[in-house]
Parts: sequence; structure tokens; C-alpha cells
Amino acid sequence: MDTAIELSRGALATAIELALPVMVVGLVVGVIVSVFQAMTQVHDQTLSFIPKILAMVTVILVLLPWFLKVMEGYTRTVFEQLGEGFFP
Repeated sequence: MDTAIELSRGALATAIELALPVMVVGLVVGVIVSVFQAMTQVHDQTLSFIPKILAMVTVILVLLPWFLKVMEGYTRTVFEQLGEGFFP
């Protein structure tokens, strides 16, 4: 039972750790674009959507090696804890 709780906690922590950089970039770019739209009074839907998507995809591509390293570490931890939990 403790192993399942630890694995679930680790999964949530890893998911937050991986999603946070992408979400922060999306938030910052969204605020910048919104301020720009408010200043220029240009309210086009694609103007707010496209820069956020491009920025988030760029962050994902730049951080992809780190993402893979973090996921590999979590996967190793899962297999180690499962081995210890089921075969004491």
C-alpha cells in the first residue's frame, strides 16, 4: 500500500515538474500578447493563439533532453520500488 502511494506521489510530482516550464512560458507569452492587444486595440483570436503555441512548442523542443532524463529517472524508480515492494 505504501509503495502505491509513493509511486502515485512521484508520478504527480514528475508530471508537475515536466509541465511547469511549458505552462509558465505559455502564461508569460499570453500576458505579453494580451498587453500588446490592449495597447494597440487589435483583438484578433489568432494573434493570441499562435505566439503561445510557437513558444510552447519551442520550449518543449529545447527541454526535450531534460524531459527524457526526468522520465527515465522516474521509470527507474518505479521499477526499483515495484521490485522491492512485491519481492521483499
